[in-house]
Amino acid sequence: MRIRSLRSTSAPPLEPVAAPPAEMRAMVIGEPGGPEALGAASLAVPSPVLSEVLVRVVAAGINPIDAKTRAGAGVSGAVGAYPATLGYDFSGVVVKSPFEAHPLPPGTPVFGMASFPRTGGTYAEYVVAPTLSVARKPAALSHVEAAGVPLAALTAWGLVVETAHAHEGQRILIHAASGGVGHFAVQFAAYFGAHVTATASGRNASWVRELGAAVVIDHNTTRFDEVVADVDVVIDLVGNVHADTGTRSLRVLRPGGLYILVPTGSWPGYAEAAAAAGVRATSYKVVPDGGALATIGRLLDSGAVQVYIDRVFDLDDAASAHRELELGHTRGKIVLQVAAG
Repeated sequence: MRIRSLRSTSAPPLEPVAAPPAEMRAMVIGEPGGPEALGAASLAVPSPVLSEVLVRVVAAGINPIDAKTRAGAGVSGAVGAYPATLGYDFSGVVVKSPFEAHPLPPGTPVFGMASFPRTGGTYAEYVVAPTLSVARKPAALSHVEAAGVPLAALTAWGLVVETAHAHEGQRILIHAASGGVGHFAVQFAAYFGAHVTATASGRNASWVRELGAAVVIDHNTTRFDEVVADVDVVIDLVGNVHADTGTRSLRVLRPGGLYILVPTGSWPGYAEAAAAAGVRATSYKVVPDGGALATIGRLLDSGAVQVYIDRVFDLDDAASAHRELELGHTRGKIVLQVAAG
């Protein structure tokens, strides 16, 4: 196992904070629809209760679940009422804490996730978040960089570390390795010593190798199931929605190997197909975890792991950000700049 030291740092000085205004700028959807459904609105600043913090949002990450929910899929069933504010990832500064001696006092730079999947709301100037879903922002990262981390990195951590148990000599195949979750999954798997084979477009091949993949297969020119065999784990960020990626993945696993399916609804029959092929299978759903996020933050601070930000859009241009995301060519993450900082 390759181990890189994690640089420990003392807490940075607190930033000055002002009392929040009564209302804030936000991007909302009045009903499910295309990117054009996103529009600006003035909303009341939310109030934290009990173990929640109120955060002034500097930047908000965009994830595929946001676009799916906007379109009426994803976690749209959890939307209590419209208009609704999308977004789960954020980086910003604590404005209100649960109590005076709380470890995240006002002025603390933090990153994390809003309540997932029930409320969201990071496409706005302020957000309320459970303290258990928040960690101090890595000092080495800007707020824009930090906003691209939480959901994608926590998903990758859960896949690679908690489910696949990545270790020295293990053979892991990662599909869609250049995306938000994928680029973190490659780095985590390589960090813990696994031999990583990745699928990506040809334009991203050299970059994915730099992230730690030993082998990169251009999915546009080569069928991975014709050149890969006997892997221990497949992390499938595509499913059967494109070129039967899931079905073909079962063929490259060793007997008893593990298939992990991530995109919700992308292959309803995966469990039965895996059992028939003699391999294990599970789906995966991200769990917001401030403790795991703090560990990831130390890896980011040490330089052992990096986040790649493809494009940054202003909050008011959230519709364009969703259009860009849905093209399917994003390298790393897309982030909304909400405020200066």
